[in-house]
Amino acid sequence: MPASLQGELQPTIYRFKLGGFEAATILDSKAVREGLHPMYGGNATADEVHGLARANNIDTSRLEHHNIPTIVNTGKQLVLFDTGNGALPREYEQLKARMPAGNLVSRLGQAGYKPEDIDVVVLTHGHPDHIGGLVEGGKPVFANARYVFGAAEFDFWKKNENVREARKFNQKLFMTICEPLAERSTFIKPGDEVVAGIHAVDAAGHSPGLMAFHIESDGKRFMVTADTLTQYVMAVQRPDWYFEMDDEKDKAVASRKRILDMLATEKLFFASFHMPFPGIGYIDKTASGYRWVPHSYQLNL
Repeated sequence: MPASLQGELQPTIYRFKLGGFEAATILDSKAVREGLHPMYGGNATADEVHGLARANNIDTSRLEHHNIPTIVNTGKQLVLFDTGNGALPREYEQLKARMPAGNLVSRLGQAGYKPEDIDVVVLTHGHPDHIGGLVEGGKPVFANARYVFGAAEFDFWKKNENVREARKFNQKLFMTICEPLAERSTFIKPGDEVVAGIHAVDAAGHSPGLMAFHIESDGKRFMVTADTLTQYVMAVQRPDWYFEMDDEKDKAVASRKRILDMLATEKLFFASFHMPFPGIGYIDKTASGYRWVPHSYQLNL
């Protein structure tokens, strides 16, 4: 008798050493999105986008979109970068069909952490898939944490000026979830220190105050790039192509190019929130631009 089919099985936690720090990427959730163009390449033709997809052996109409928070244990503090979808699709009717529920808390448990263990929660920006896991049932999930927001990002959503129509619900969601946390929050700008060894880097464009984070311990360096690069082919090989979800598209292009050059020139490995899990890789310069090189065993040696 043949064995029964068991369904998909894939890893959801990847932990590695970074000097004296320990870090992990955690798969909060994933979804299949339809329509590669014009989601990517709104300023390019469908033929150009589909041609690049075929050249890289990926589907021309669908993509798998991962949400991957990162956690860093400095030996003194547990620092969590972003919180995934959380209970948003259960608690908000308009989000049920748009996103899967998050699994961050249960998978933190599998990694050996309880929500109350988290000392600092860093929000790279205010989009739903990054703030959704902060609160459930009106109560903070990470009860003992200090929160870190980019000052420009927090002010943008709070002032509610020049918010594009597609982000009106996002603005209300941000105020519902994040504004009550302000009294327990620190507001930073690019260059500021989160904790020793972790500094903010300007990556604005995808959102008005998006920040990446440079992490260093014992001479080992790493970046959390958040949504600077949202797809491992489209955003890397064609950084000048618009991404539909970018709030300030030309600024996002400029930030992508600057961060790509930094990663390639300084040979930094990085974690990206939406890359294929575990979301860790490198950027190489090529004759035509850049390419993403996924992590294999480099961090294991």
